[in-house]
Amino acid sequence: MHQQRLVFQRIASAITQAAAALCLVFSLPTTSLNAQSQVPPLAGIAHVAIRVHDLAAARDFYAKLGFQEAFNLAKGGVVYESFIKINDHQFIELYPVTAKDPKAGFLHLCFEGDDLNAIHDDYASRGLTPTPVRKAGAGNLLFTMVGPEHQNIEYTQYMPGSLHYNDRGKHLDEDRIADRMVSVSLAMQDTAAARDFYINQLAFKSIAGDPMFLHLPGDSGQEVEIAQAVLGSRAKMILETKSLTKAAHLLHKQQITDTKIKNDLAVTDPDGNIILIEARW
Repeated sequence: MHQQRLVFQRIASAITQAAAALCLVFSLPTTSLNAQSQVPPLAGIAHVAIRVHDLAAARDFYAKLGFQEAFNLAKGGVVYESFIKINDHQFIELYPVTAKDPKAGFLHLCFEGDDLNAIHDDYASRGLTPTPVRKAGAGNLLFTMVGPEHQNIEYTQYMPGSLHYNDRGKHLDEDRIADRMVSVSLAMQDTAAARDFYINQLAFKSIAGDPMFLHLPGDSGQEVEIAQAVLGSRAKMILETKSLTKAAHLLHKQQITDTKIKNDLAVTDPDGNIILIEARW
């Protein structure tokens, strides 16, 4: 019995030593994997920002889709930012062109976080350079970061008392053509490098069968598409509806021309930005 215990002890010791050696050999990948698993999740897509030629025309178009302006920001009686509401957590931000910024099109994508400071500190700990967390004009926490090809990436946390928070449950038309934004496209010259950045730096996850679509970290089920540069400056988003039939009826009622793409509907706003409507339920 004594000899049997000694054999077991020697086996256990050998296993422990082997495990320690493996940890030493694979220490860098293991650390990387642990960091990936500990990345603070994103709650979802907060907004896509677009600069438009005619703010009134753009607001009118989105109103016909059932998306109301929840609020706006103005200076000297002139609106410089309009917040079009998709749901309590998601918006389309419209900015008018100006003499200083005359080019219309996609501006940036913003992600929502439940703990913005944790996301910021995690990024900083991995050598990224996010700006300090601050309070933005609408009353929410915000930080930004330069992404691939100098695209601006925003991160926000909705705070009690902010314009977004105080509008919860309001400006939600029952006849919205869709209920949720599930994807936004990011046009890139070097799609491979951009995809590598989002996966290896921001912990986005690839989707089997469609390598250019990446899941946000967390369980929101929302995505970004690393799109070809042919998209140009146009914004492209995918909205989710419970009923494509109802969406098609609403578009017909508003005399908005749509195009059938496989099982989806596609419309464009007055500036040529692309809106795909899908039924994923």
